[in-house]
Amino acid sequence: MIQSDFKTNLKTLARDGVLRVAINTGNRALVQQDSDILTGISPALARRLAGEINARMEPIIYNGAGKVFEDAGCDKWDIGFLAIDPMRAKKITFTQPYIVIEASFAVRNDAAFKDVTDVDAAGVQVLTSTGSAYDMHLTETLQNATLERSGTPPESFEEFRAGRCDAVAGVRASLEGAFANSPNIRILSGVLTSVHQAMVLPNNNDMRIAALDDFVARANKDGFIEAAQRA
Repeated sequence: MIQSDFKTNLKTLARDGVLRVAINTGNRALVQQDSDILTGISPALARRLAGEINARMEPIIYNGAGKVFEDAGCDKWDIGFLAIDPMRAKKITFTQPYIVIEASFAVRNDAAFKDVTDVDAAGVQVLTSTGSAYDMHLTETLQNATLERSGTPPESFEEFRAGRCDAVAGVRASLEGAFANSPNIRILSGVLTSVHQAMVLPNNNDMRIAALDDFVARANKDGFIEAAQRA
C-alpha cells in the first residue's frame, strides 16, 4: 500500500495529467529505442510511475546526460534519470540508485592499452561526452592523459571512429552497441567508474524526492527493477 502522503506528493509531479519524463537514449544500458518504441529499465520505471499516479507519460528525448542536466529547472521535464554526482546535486535532487552500471574505454586494436588503468599516461588523448558521469569522473581523476570533450555519447563515438583521440569513454553497453561491428576497435577490460543511476527531480531540495525515493525502493523490493533489466 502506498502511503497516502507519498501518493499525494507523487501525483503533484504531473501537470494536467501529463508526466514529462527526460529519457536519455545515449545510455544503452538504460534505454533502447526502435523508431518510436522505448524499452529498457528507465522507460519501464517511468511507465510504472505514470500508471501509479494516473498520468500519461510524455517522453522528452535527449541523446546525452549533459543535455538533460542543462534543461533541469527550465520547465522542460518533470522527472529524469541521471547518474548521482555531487556537482549535479547542487542543481537537482536524487533518489537512491536503482541500478549501478559500468563505464570503460574503447580503443583501437593496435593500441598498447590492455586495461582501463593503462590509458592515463602522458601523451594519451582521451575523448568523453560533455557533462556525462564519466566526464566528471575523468575530470577529477586523470593525472597524465589529456581530456577532450564532444557533445553526446554517439557524437563522441563517431568522432573517435573517425580518428580523434586515442581512447573514448562511455557506458560499457553503449560502447558495445556502437563498436560491435568495428573490427579495428576494442573495448578495454576493467572498470573506469561505476555509475550509480537514480531518478531525479529538476530542482534542488525538492521535498517530493522522499516520495519518489519510496517509489524506487518499492520497485526494487518487489522485483520490478530486476525484471526490467532482464526484459
